[in-house]
Amino acid sequence: MTAEQRHAAQRHSVTVNGADRSLSGVEPATNALDWLRGEGLTGAKEGCAEGECGACAVLVARSDGASGTEWTALNACLVPAAALAGQEVVTAEGLGTPTRLHPVQHEMAVRGGSQCGYCTPGFVCSMAAEYYRDGRVAEAGPAGPAGPAGPAGPRAHAPRACGPNGFDLEALSGNLCRCTGYRPIRDAAWALGAPGADDPLATRRASAPPPATSTRLEGRTGTYARPADLAEALALLAEHPEAVLVAGSTDRGVEVNLRGARSPFVIGIDRLPELRGLTVTTDAVEIGAALTLTEVERALAGQVPLLDQVFPQFASRLIRNGATIGGNLGTGSPIGDLPPALLALEAVVLLVGAEGEREVALADYFTGYRQSVRRADELVRAVRIPLPLAGTTAFHKIAKRRFDDISSVAVAFALDVVDGMVQRARIGVGGVAATPVRALATEAALEGRAWSAETVQTASEVMESEGTPLDDHRASAAYRRAVLGTALQRLHAESVPDGEGAAHE
Repeated sequence: MTAEQRHAAQRHSVTVNGADRSLSGVEPATNALDWLRGEGLTGAKEGCAEGECGACAVLVARSDGASGTEWTALNACLVPAAALAGQEVVTAEGLGTPTRLHPVQHEMAVRGGSQCGYCTPGFVCSMAAEYYRDGRVAEAGPAGPAGPAGPAGPRAHAPRACGPNGFDLEALSGNLCRCTGYRPIRDAAWALGAPGADDPLATRRASAPPPATSTRLEGRTGTYARPADLAEALALLAEHPEAVLVAGSTDRGVEVNLRGARSPFVIGIDRLPELRGLTVTTDAVEIGAALTLTEVERALAGQVPLLDQVFPQFASRLIRNGATIGGNLGTGSPIGDLPPALLALEAVVLLVGAEGEREVALADYFTGYRQSVRRADELVRAVRIPLPLAGTTAFHKIAKRRFDDISSVAVAFALDVVDGMVQRARIGVGGVAATPVRALATEAALEGRAWSAETVQTASEVMESEGTPLDDHRASAAYRRAVLGTALQRLHAESVPDGEGAAHE
């Protein structure tokens, strides 16, 4: 076999639990879960097929942002098997054996963390990702919602429920158990020590993950192609204007699984280096469209406080490990969590196509339900947030569950209040129209006025009329208007110390 043939074979295989497994004959629409189960690795299960239960979780080798590897938990039911070509995957079967359990499996067993066992392999993989997280043990401290004591780490800006061993329970926010109860699972998580010196997955972190190689997988129902760079991606788009762009596949995967969506051509852009940069200058923060939300959260490390409020409420850690800003904007959903925040931050979308790059204010980006100004030959390269940031920011998400749920209403605020006066107001809202919208009338009712209870009451009445909310299974139109009407009052109450607001009334 020539070097070129070996390279081609590698691109069409996945290293699973240390052994190469061929993708030959796999249809491009087949998700990683179905492929793994077809390979006899039946630990991972399908519970919901939309990334809400975590029964399908597996570990994938990803870059740690430097020269090493981070074991990242992903929902295998959403990721196309083809997207893992050339990559390294570990399933629950690869962590331990019945005679030699992995420490996570051992603690789950001895502490009663498993009953029917259906969800257990997914829990084990999510727990293993946190078990191997670099710096976890160094963060060990008193348990509680405030997180561990000690110096601030890259994730210390977000409220966490960490155990005495530094284990962040948010790592399990995308895993559901319907019979055991979460206390023994928590106890198992908080009992884990540091990985042993002879632990192969721990030592593996010191070397780089497999590079994302160019891939093309063809089947009866279509083609999956991963271009090597942005130029190749744009050439493919020009050649296949009907192509579907896929990054984390957290939205597209649901369409494929539950609605039978198929496309004759899919372009995987999740690993394009030109879409994975993050830069902070004196004028702006620019975030690559293909960075996962987890990567963005850690890289920003609290530099954009409004986004820091969004991340813990955006689905779950499992979803954020795959979801991207580009994907969130590309789907154009009116109930996405990020667009309201980005609208309040006056973000600009950077679109690149065969004719070059252009900038579009996010406020002008959406044109209708799941529609935008992005042309068929363009993709989202990055999002730019201008600096400096507003001094008063907040994100309110109203949903039926605290984690892993879709918003009924989402409101983001970015206000500059100087000497008790609102000099500038930007408000983004989701869930009240066919697109995410700016609350322009409410902004006008605030600017140039005192940040007082009287101003807030008047502006709240204006805000109730923003958008065109509908009745649906998540909330009624009347409820959505009521939420809008109280959102500003809640912000004012949280931002103004008792008695201070009365001085300006």
